[in-house]
Amino acid sequence: MKRRIGIAVALATTAALILSACSTSTGTTTASGKPTKGGDLVIARSQDIIAMDKTSTFDNNSLRVMEQIMEPLFMVSADGKSLKPWLATKYTISSDQLTYTIDLRKGVKFSNGKPMTAADVKFSIDQNTASGSAGWGFINAAIDTVSVVDDSTVKIQLKHPWGPLIADLSLFANGIIPNNYGGKTAAQFYTAPVGTGPFVWDSWTKGQSVKLTRNPDYWQTGKPYLNRTVVPDANTRKLQLQGGQISIDDTPDWSSLASLKSTPGVNATTFPSTQMDYVAFNQKRAPFSDPHVRAAISYAIDREALVKAVLFGNGTPAYSMLSPGTPYYDKNAGGATYDVAKAKSELAQSTKPNGFTTSMLIASGDPNQASIAQIMQSELKAIGITMNIKQLDPTANKQARLAGDFDMSWNLWSMDIPDPDEWTSWAVDPTGGSNSAFTNYNNPAVIALNKQAAAETDQAKRTELYSELQKQTSKDAFLAYLFYSPYVFASTTGVQGFHVTPLGNYQLETVYLSK
Repeated sequence: MKRRIGIAVALATTAALILSACSTSTGTTTASGKPTKGGDLVIARSQDIIAMDKTSTFDNNSLRVMEQIMEPLFMVSADGKSLKPWLATKYTISSDQLTYTIDLRKGVKFSNGKPMTAADVKFSIDQNTASGSAGWGFINAAIDTVSVVDDSTVKIQLKHPWGPLIADLSLFANGIIPNNYGGKTAAQFYTAPVGTGPFVWDSWTKGQSVKLTRNPDYWQTGKPYLNRTVVPDANTRKLQLQGGQISIDDTPDWSSLASLKSTPGVNATTFPSTQMDYVAFNQKRAPFSDPHVRAAISYAIDREALVKAVLFGNGTPAYSMLSPGTPYYDKNAGGATYDVAKAKSELAQSTKPNGFTTSMLIASGDPNQASIAQIMQSELKAIGITMNIKQLDPTANKQARLAGDFDMSWNLWSMDIPDPDEWTSWAVDPTGGSNSAFTNYNNPAVIALNKQAAAETDQAKRTELYSELQKQTSKDAFLAYLFYSPYVFASTTGVQGFHVTPLGNYQLETVYLSK
């Protein structure tokens, strides 16, 4: 008998992603160096998933699981800077740049055995668009209609020229699922989603594990390679990695990175990222509608100290709303630098010249967030601001941010597509899905500039527009940028083929284990 092939994600105080192949042997490489099927790959993570609805879930742990099940038409390259055909094979653009005709890959099946057709593609994109600003639908705002030409061809009609369309189609939220949810309701479908990806949904025991099994109909012949297991406790991830009970530790503590690098049998690796930590100001709460208050706080933050204390030197200070790994990043964007004198000057010009008391929302149980908050607490006290630290569990924290129930909050962003529009529209446009990154920031000139940049198809002009956008948002200090950090993973030396793109995603169908 052949063993079931799959992925299991064990999540309690830990989450683990586990992959399997259809062999009873452990995964090995042959004498020629080619991988063979089999073996357990366990990726231990710190938090459970939240949901599998690709159109409305804003949680990286959930997204990384979705991406193994539901695939997009185009896929980001390994360096995160370009796109390659995936479920599509090619596309053409009309001379007026309003019509995209996309040829689909033939012979692709869903994990339920049914062929993927243009009707499935139309339905998938339309459903994401319909989520609007409540979900990821804002990313499709330029799409007018999606129509079926034939079973292997779709046509997308735009409302106006739109530079990032192909990048938008690479977003997980535009991943392809069966037409009409395969005859189910959306709620029923997303309890056990079906896609064309290398792995198939099996089960989710909340707080313990998510299990995915191998897709026997996967269109990339011979893939994936791997097996499964379960991880019980996040506090022991380092020990479990050293003992071989887990294969990969997703985001180990920065404090343990140096020791992991010198541990026999372990590879500790940092990957270039598009990740930025920042503080959001709730502009619906006084005094954060005052740009002088926001600027005062931004100038009071010593980002170099944060990099040393929180990242143990593994990062760089952030001075722009875009990260260096994001297209059109401008290193001269003018974000606030550490300057106590300027901080005091800005506060003196504000509506709170004598200081005030406020709070910063962080997630409980996260040592990095706690360190950032404690350092900021001390720094703001030096300019006359008393900052209390409000800790909520991750679920309650998310609910508070969605409800706007905070003064300031710690946040993190990493790109999902190789185009800045995803983040800039989310961050500066109140209709972009999050009330401007939960800040309620609303500058009509910035909103117009962002829309102009996204619609522009000339690369030189887009560069100029996004440069101006970065400078204007820095001037408004709508966020306090903190630092850019790489992704960090630790694995056993037997893990082969594991790569994380600057967008944070990884394609597990290429991973195998060697002895």
